Amino acid sequence: MSLFSIVLAVCLDWLIGDPYSWPHPVKWMGNFISWCLRMFQKKPIQPYVFGGMLWLSTVGLSVAVAYLLLLGASLLHPIFYWVIYTYLAYASLATRSLAVEAIKVYHAVKTGTLEDARYQVSMIVGRDTSHLSREEITKATIETVAENTSDGVIGPLLCLFIGGPVLAIGYKAINTLDSMVGYKTEKYRAIGYLSAKIDDLANLIPARVTWLALMIASHILQLNAKEACRIGYRDRYQHASPNSAFSEAVVAGSLGIQLGGTHIYHGEIIEKPTIGDETREATADDILTTVSLLYMSTTFVLLLAILLSISLTIL
Repeated sequence: MSLFSIVLAVCLDWLIGDPYSWPHPVKWMGNFISWCLRMFQKKPIQPYVFGGMLWLSTVGLSVAVAYLLLLGASLLHPIFYWVIYTYLAYASLATRSLAVEAIKVYHAVKTGTLEDARYQVSMIVGRDTSHLSREEITKATIETVAENTSDGVIGPLLCLFIGGPVLAIGYKAINTLDSMVGYKTEKYRAIGYLSAKIDDLANLIPARVTWLALMIASHILQLNAKEACRIGYRDRYQHASPNSAFSEAVVAGSLGIQLGGTHIYHGEIIEKPTIGDETREATADDILTTVSLLYMSTTFVLLLAILLSISLTIL
């Protein structure tokens, strides 16, 4: 049943994504983290201590709620358990929502004003977008899709096959904490220290699985697979995070563009190394190609995980 539920969850994610009006665990996590940050502003405590408490409470509550929902559903009826299991699995994936937001930026860059494009990309990145050019907006979108192919899609998908929705929801809580407080700025450096470090550990395996999957996807899609492998290997550590450059490097190589560089986060300039060779300018169509890489790499990992699951069941 769990294998069928996971496949169904992937199908639901691809078909309907995350409608804004629907309840979603990540929204609740984000609201809880924001509430904790407001409480910290009212009654400050030692930032590192608060960061530890924030991590434990967010991840602990997320895992506990997921576990108790499944436990309660199992006590009521197997059908209730199946429904909750499938919903939590579906909610842990973000393929369509990531693709939809990227395509919105594509249309804004292609046909909208520069201000429209800057606003649209600000919905999916944490950096200051007020000064970005159209090419920089395009690159920011490509970086976001590439990075989130790992921690927004393939990471939780692996968690579902390994430990079911409880592990996947815990993984999402870790990622959400990192995305909200894991910045190396003065404001968040201490508060988000633990969140950032644990997120690095949690994504060690997903980033490398995504790295290989994107290389294979670039070959299937008849992109520059040779450069995807070369740049993917050469620049896989060209990032402050030990994981983020793995997927970005493969995408940069397959497209023949350069990503990374210096950006502004929360009013502070953050120096980042470049990823890839700038053989040409990035264009809006590269966003669509990156979305195709997202779906193809996810499909490959899904099929591989299904085959492994069936093989282990037979053995």
